Amino acid sequence: MSALFCTARALMRSTHLRPGTRRLAIRTLSSGVGEPQQTSAPPPPEETWEDVPQDFYDIIVSGGGMVGAAMALALGSDPVLLGRKILMLDGGPRRVLTQVPDSFSSRVCSLTPGTVQLLQDIGAWDHINKMRVRPYKRMQVWDACSDAMITFDRDDLNEDIAHIVENDIILSGLMQQLDGMQGLVDVMFDTKVKGYKLPSKAADGEESPWARVILEDGRALDTRLLIGADGPKSLLRQTANIRQMSWSYSQAGVVATLKLSEPTVNNVAWQRFLPTGPIAMLPLSETHSNLVWSTNAEDAEMLLQMQAEEFVEAVNSAFWQDYKREAAVDSAVQTVQSILSTISPGGTSARQLPPSVSDVDEDSRAMFPLGLGHATQYVKHRMAIIGDAAHRVHPMAGQGVNLGFGDVSCLRQVVSDAEASGEDIGSVDRLLEYETKRQQAVIPMMAAIEGLHRLYSSDNPALVLLRSVGLQFTNAIKPLKNEIMGFASK
Repeated sequence: MSALFCTARALMRSTHLRPGTRRLAIRTLSSGVGEPQQTSAPPPPEETWEDVPQDFYDIIVSGGGMVGAAMALALGSDPVLLGRKILMLDGGPRRVLTQVPDSFSSRVCSLTPGTVQLLQDIGAWDHINKMRVRPYKRMQVWDACSDAMITFDRDDLNEDIAHIVENDIILSGLMQQLDGMQGLVDVMFDTKVKGYKLPSKAADGEESPWARVILEDGRALDTRLLIGADGPKSLLRQTANIRQMSWSYSQAGVVATLKLSEPTVNNVAWQRFLPTGPIAMLPLSETHSNLVWSTNAEDAEMLLQMQAEEFVEAVNSAFWQDYKREAAVDSAVQTVQSILSTISPGGTSARQLPPSVSDVDEDSRAMFPLGLGHATQYVKHRMAIIGDAAHRVHPMAGQGVNLGFGDVSCLRQVVSDAEASGEDIGSVDRLLEYETKRQQAVIPMMAAIEGLHRLYSSDNPALVLLRSVGLQFTNAIKPLKNEIMGFASK
């Protein structure tokens, strides 16, 4: 973190703020163990603003997952916010790995260079990198219904495209860095939220001007800015009456940890579009890879119930077997490939074969439903939502958590700029800058992913031809591929 804490503000601005004291060291306050609340928003509490005891924070981050923890760290490490009281609420226990597990977790993220830069800036990447990280330098995507394919790499494999990291390790690295933020960020673990009360922009003298978090143990916390990182069923989003456009894909994602038939360099990410959905194999080590297989719910359930040998055979077949082809489509694809090879010799990459799989780690198979969700608003007065609370996408492009980390970078900058200029950090007029910038980034990405899902979820010969030719042209035009990589790596 450059120039971290290099300056302290000469004056503690008191506009829109009751006087506060220097922040306490990180504290763990318990109010019961259990899962974070994921139910629909309850009716608004009947209490008035004066009926319950209060504590005040400048910023409260509600949600202690990867995106919420990164948000707390980003705010706590900003020198402009030095001296402000920041709190993160986590419904679960503190999750720090005392040692790296021998086995791999099947829940992983593909972290883009932009996300890695954020994690470096907030001091968490060193903790993560010391545990277990697998970079990859190349990605190959191909169609099961034709010979069309595309590859992505950087400067003849001299640069990493992204890093595969287990979710548990990312979260552990973030929590370790939070442990070192004594006096800068307060953390309450095992703390359940009962509800929220949000003020109107034009609060009168009888209404509190602050956002309030009401905890299950009866405590109430007031804040200038409440940030919701509470997941796809966000209680804060529902309490704020923010509409969400969402639908289910009627698909499920099956994840597992695969053992390769033989050790390999394993620095390539593989994705094949099957008629039933995409299947991806992501590198974890020289001997293991992670599987993400999107398919219909019935097939997903069957994959979970299979014996290990059957499952391994199904995975190998999905990557290697020939699917039904249309002669006219194959002929057209071959003709286009021949033309492109003549126009741009060496412009297309050679096809590689994915490694074969010999086994699946015991108990690593799991499934989760797939869907799309997008909040019509990301902000209201004194509140903002980030991560899955604001948007949810199909995992085919590996962009879900990266979009959330992008929210963190943007919101931190908006809050920091507002604080530096003496503005109210919770004002909806100021927070709209975050909403505008992030929607300009998120909506095109969601549209692209949705378009790909629809285009590749059919084996109609006309659509197969259309997508195959498009894939070939994109693969042959390096500037276009670089633009796509740059867009996806932010």
